Amino acid sequence: METIHTANRVFVTWDAEPVESGAVAVVQDRIAAVGPYEELRERFPRARVRTWPGALGPARLHDGPLPAAPSPRERVHAVLKRGAAAVLERYVDSPELRAAADRNDVVVLLGTPSESALVRSARADLAVFDEAGECIATVCAGRLVHRRR
Repeated sequence: METIHTANRVFVTWDAEPVESGAVAVVQDRIAAVGPYEELRERFPRARVRTWPGALGPARLHDGPLPAAPSPRERVHAVLKRGAAAVLERYVDSPELRAAADRNDVVVLLGTPSESALVRSARADLAVFDEAGECIATVCAGRLVHRRR
């Protein structure tokens, strides 16, 4: 399945200059292209389009203990609601928590990775934030796993 995620501003990295009216084309679980929306719409005419307000960029790493919640599933979902698609292994401290992360395609990392970037062929881990910095949506491996209502 092909999906184009478009937003007012798209950041290849959160420190880079944004692509205004940008987009990210996702095919299955990978980024196929990043650029201006109109260009990607021409290249991927059959893609479903998800339009987001605000800023779209790489999903974050949750660098700390997972938030307290009644169940492992809810602890992982609390991370997704913050725009993170990866957690550090030292904070995934039970088989149930690891299983919940795996079911949601959340990456469990041994150490802190280099800065995330939206680049062709990379895993499609995206996050969208509104003007106040609140997470609107999180995409893990091309799958929408959180959307604020």
